[in-house]
Amino acid sequence: MLFSTAAYAQGAGAPAGPGLIESLAPLVLIVVIFWFLILRPQNKKMKAHREMVNKVSRGDTVVTAGGLIGKVAKVKDDTEEVEVDFGEGVRIRVVKSTLSDVRVKGEPAKTDTKK
Repeated sequence: MLFSTAAYAQGAGAPAGPGLIESLAPLVLIVVIFWFLILRPQNKKMKAHREMVNKVSRGDTVVTAGGLIGKVAKVKDDTEEVEVDFGEGVRIRVVKSTLSDVRVKGEPAKTDTKK
């Protein structure tokens, strides 16, 4: 009688779990979606901003991150700074990376068409 109960206790074995591919597929899918929805557009935006700031020249109208609007009086290539004239002799050195918008000479101000 003791031997027969031991045979029943061993049973057929545990059911097999999901394989490696089935375990990693959701994680890979999340990373791909994250890349296309967040990282890729952000990288494009950063690249466009960097190009815009590098092309700034004397006479361009610029908008700083603080919302100040002025004209570029001098571009200092070696220091990554521009000297911006804000009117009536007020000139301030501004770091190029803090410029949020650059309007080339003669370009009209951008208007917001969304309502």
